[in-house]
Amino acid sequence: MFAGRIRTANARDMEDVIIVGGGTGGLSTALTLARSRRSVVVIDGGEPRNAPAAGVHNYLTRDGTPPAELLRLGRAEVESYGGRIIDGQAVSTQRIDGGFAVTLDNGDVQRGRRLVIATGVWDELPDVPGVREGWGDTVIHCPYCHGWEVRDQRIGVLGTNPGSVHQALLFSQLSDHVTLYLHDLELTDADTASLTSRKVAIAPGAIASVESLGVDALVVAPVVHPRLDAFAGLGITPENLRSTPGVWAVGNVAEPSAQVIGSAAEGVMTAARINWDLIESELPHPH
Repeated sequence: MFAGRIRTANARDMEDVIIVGGGTGGLSTALTLARSRRSVVVIDGGEPRNAPAAGVHNYLTRDGTPPAELLRLGRAEVESYGGRIIDGQAVSTQRIDGGFAVTLDNGDVQRGRRLVIATGVWDELPDVPGVREGWGDTVIHCPYCHGWEVRDQRIGVLGTNPGSVHQALLFSQLSDHVTLYLHDLELTDADTASLTSRKVAIAPGAIASVESLGVDALVVAPVVHPRLDAFAGLGITPENLRSTPGVWAVGNVAEPSAQVIGSAAEGVMTAARINWDLIESELPHPH
């Protein structure tokens, strides 16, 4: 009998795959593996990056679905194929004979032959009053995630780094009322020419608060930090995330700009690679 089927049915001491992170990327990976009759467990800390958003966009047939609802549906699909989902925070990971051991904040340990990191990122927001309070609603960052919802409105862009110029140019496609507030940003002559050509207004000086601007929406560029603390024992860093043996990464932890549908697609492809990697490991190897 195929070894994967035996393991899926009977052996829970060592799963085929442990997935840390229950967002769209992690759940999509789990679903594809479970449909391939792999035993899989998802450890989810319950901190999705897009939780403040009202809806997921650019996800064909699911446009506008609240993020929590999309995850609820995804969890149910994974479980319908035999995948397990554990609500808890992974706090440490170590390599063991045959795979990996992940320790949760309640002391439980999950063991698996392969490891998928799908923990996402956290956004460090500019320290300006009103930014955090409006994050995901009136304070946004992505024209593809939120742009249609603020079309033709008064849009401000907070200048914090060169990426702010890029944001201002993108949002100028959606509204004729875009203002770049320089704040901490210094423009080059080329920047100024580009912004002027797109009719983006430029406002000098630091801003005191979001409320003081009188805009309908403020665009900011957060500093993105991958959630990798639980994998320090493996020596995982953003640089070696995709090159550590037995470890895969999906979603924003590997590609911060990936949208929900992109993370879902990446999960399918990652699962296919893991399944084949496991099959190869199960084949006889002549000495």
